[in-house]
Amino acid sequence: MNETQVFHITESTSQHGWFALLMVLAVVIFLAAMALAVYSVYGAKNARFEVSTEGLRIRAGLYGRLIPFESLDLDQARPVDLNEDSEYSPRRRRSGSSLPGLKAGWFKMRNGEKGYCFLTDMSRVAYVPTSEGYSVLLSVDDPVQFIETLRQAAQGG
Repeated sequence: MNETQVFHITESTSQHGWFALLMVLAVVIFLAAMALAVYSVYGAKNARFEVSTEGLRIRAGLYGRLIPFESLDLDQARPVDLNEDSEYSPRRRRSGSSLPGLKAGWFKMRNGEKGYCFLTDMSRVAYVPTSEGYSVLLSVDDPVQFIETLRQAAQGG
């Protein structure tokens, strides 16, 4: 016998093909979740806070939103140092990122309040309660100036 004889595998009678498809689907879902997480962290790390005639707009990837002035309790807004006034510190993450040097998204604070946080420097934080059942906590270079700008814009000036 000088010729090579070739035999092909018999088609499977089991459902192993579905297993391979499910594995591919799991990998695709995992990669999509990782891309979403990277986008979320990137957006939070590059967040910016805009004060305009509309209100306070937070541009931060998935967690951005516009908060109109009528929802902000600017009389109760104040600068806080979370290193010293820990009752406003984020305690439990509900939705968002909690990494060393970055807390972004929704948190339960030590005092029980719900907090919408974008924090990188715990010593320079603008605390702004809202009438919507949560408070906004933002790390800004000058919390006093930020709050004053919010108050002036809310008064139309």
